[in-house]
Amino acid sequence: MQALVLIGGFGTRLRPVTYDLPKQLIPIAGKPMLYHALDLLPREVDRAVFATGYKADVIAEYVRAHPHPRLAIRTVPEAEPLGTGGGMRNAGDGIGDPFVLLNSDVISDVNVTALLAFHRERQAYGTMYLHEVEDVRPYGVAALDARDRIERFVEKPEPADAPSRWINAGVHVWAESVLEQIPRGRPVSFEREIVPGILDRGVYGFRSHGYWEDAGTPERLLHAQRLLFDGGRGGASPLPSGASGTGPVAVGRGVSADGGSFGPYVTLSDGVSVRAGAHVENSVLLEGAVVGAGATVRNSIIGPNFEIPPGRHVLDAVLANARPP
Repeated sequence: MQALVLIGGFGTRLRPVTYDLPKQLIPIAGKPMLYHALDLLPREVDRAVFATGYKADVIAEYVRAHPHPRLAIRTVPEAEPLGTGGGMRNAGDGIGDPFVLLNSDVISDVNVTALLAFHRERQAYGTMYLHEVEDVRPYGVAALDARDRIERFVEKPEPADAPSRWINAGVHVWAESVLEQIPRGRPVSFEREIVPGILDRGVYGFRSHGYWEDAGTPERLLHAQRLLFDGGRGGASPLPSGASGTGPVAVGRGVSADGGSFGPYVTLSDGVSVRAGAHVENSVLLEGAVVGAGATVRNSIIGPNFEIPPGRHVLDAVLANARPP
């Protein structure tokens, strides 16, 4: 069985880090969010197709350099932004029936094996994983009947117009023939243009009550990291030699932090240096970042090889050497 993984968006809310690095490759809890998303796939799924847009070459190179331990992966880039539906159509040839559709920035503990069983039991055309939220405005919202069949689907409604608080949470199962409903060669929003017109074929909602986060903003990304660590899915490590404080902390290769200290929920990528007297908590430091002596980093994302000067206090920031192309 195959998964079709949507890897789109420009990561604008995570700039300047995402000028050089697609958001899906930002490491949280010890590895890129993309590979955390792939962890949701059950063993029944042994192949994945990446529908890539922005920085497609960077993602392809990462996959070549860091093969997934279980999945055979191929990447299919798009020449221009095609939206969710257009990306599916561009990359979905020969995907198989049924297939799993996965958003690459979903951090969740949904049981996809149970989702597949639900899909088959209902003999569904499609099944969406649904999560209940307070603020529905950024998401697609489903109205369901007593058997969880989706009767109406509204993309990004105002709260007064929302049919429920159950949102499309970015993990689906679809019949392969759904791809035939999507026009080729132009941008298509799957959620706005396709889903409302196929509900009569039997599309169901699989409600899950576990944790879920859409890691598209700095705050949500750091919250997703906390969910992963607390859920036991982070790459928690002992503190670096000579460091003090608390965990969980994910520590890459060649990290130095003698005399540094840590609060909880930190990722230290390869080659990071945290100097004496510096303190880091609830943050992500990418490869080669340096935190100067006596500096403090909280609730922040620090890009590759970026250096925090000694004594500087960094709070709620995204910092990188990258510049707009």
